[in-house]
Amino acid sequence: MFNKQFLTAAAALGMVSGAFGVSCDDPTATINSQADATQIASCSKVDGDVVIGTNAGPDIDLGGKLTEIGGALRAEHNGLLNSLQSSSLETIGGSFWLQNVTKLSSLVFTSLGEVGSIDWATLNALPQPTFGNPGITKAKSVTISDTFIESIDGINVESLSDMNINNNRRLGKFSTSIKSLTNTLYVQANGLNLTMEMPNLEWIANMTIANVTSFSVPSLHTVNGSMRFDSNYFENFIAANLTEIQDGDLSFVSNPELTNISIPALERVGGGFTIANNTALEKIDGFAALNEIGGAVKLRGSFTEVDLPKVNDVKGAFEVVSTEDISSSCSSLGSFKGGVVQGQYSCTGNDANANNDTSDASNGSSGSSDDKDGAASPIRASMSTIVSLAAVGAFITAFL
Repeated sequence: MFNKQFLTAAAALGMVSGAFGVSCDDPTATINSQADATQIASCSKVDGDVVIGTNAGPDIDLGGKLTEIGGALRAEHNGLLNSLQSSSLETIGGSFWLQNVTKLSSLVFTSLGEVGSIDWATLNALPQPTFGNPGITKAKSVTISDTFIESIDGINVESLSDMNINNNRRLGKFSTSIKSLTNTLYVQANGLNLTMEMPNLEWIANMTIANVTSFSVPSLHTVNGSMRFDSNYFENFIAANLTEIQDGDLSFVSNPELTNISIPALERVGGGFTIANNTALEKIDGFAALNEIGGAVKLRGSFTEVDLPKVNDVKGAFEVVSTEDISSSCSSLGSFKGGVVQGQYSCTGNDANANNDTSDASNGSSGSSDDKDGAASPIRASMSTIVSLAAVGAFITAFL
């Protein structure tokens, strides 16, 4: 009887011991120390999630044999972690999730090329992530919010569903080789002198750009949804190859230094067309090919000239108001009342209040939204832990 009890207890102890380690096939492998990280790094692949515990740190290195994490790599609510790195990790199947890791100052993943998504927020000490060459070339979405990051290099994905870059107050430059965005590009409230270069972007669903000093999209030819520019600081916007905004709006609102808008090949705007409160813009004459506008037109500002030579179909209302004398332009545009404009038509100059109304011509329709469910998915209990808890019960029972 004693031998049987002893063997049962010994077996239970072995199972209990396994519950406190981490293994390659755990649904969730939680790293609480570098010893745990070393154990995980000895795996060539981890099928589930790898979670950095809230008290892990200060330095966690996942370099070794580990090349793939099938699930997410997560660290959140950790005020101890200073550095997180891996020289071997190539793929994260789920989210690369860093949230509220307030002391993280070094993030180095020199072999990482593919992630499910990047979800970073509240990284108060990280000046710049370090990736290899060519860096991350495959991801579904990228969200970087409320960080200390000064520049983002190494995110060279060709196709994304969403990109959201907001409230990174030190971010001064962002250049990316993205070619298409199937949902939304949202950039707002970053560094005061942020320059943004997207030389390869050809197609995008929706775009909202705010608080940017320079924005370049020389290859852009199609916007499926809306394209909006609010409260930016660039002087010029040029999209020489853009031919169509298919279903949404085009708007430039409250860009105080904007002096030139040139989209010479644009033929159609599917929604509303708004240019309002851009006080340095003297002429609206950069739409030489624009033919059809599927919504209302609202042009309000301090311009002296409006020239839309090819417009012959405006589905909604047409309003032009300026603080300056635009009688010559109003005379030219007057022909629009004869069937070009299907809604109400008005053209007025010398109106001191011309810059006051900055509401969108579409009255809020066709807007894009980037709200995301930022809630973390629940950490799953591993089956080995459940079995081990049962073993503890057996161990106790054996000595009763």
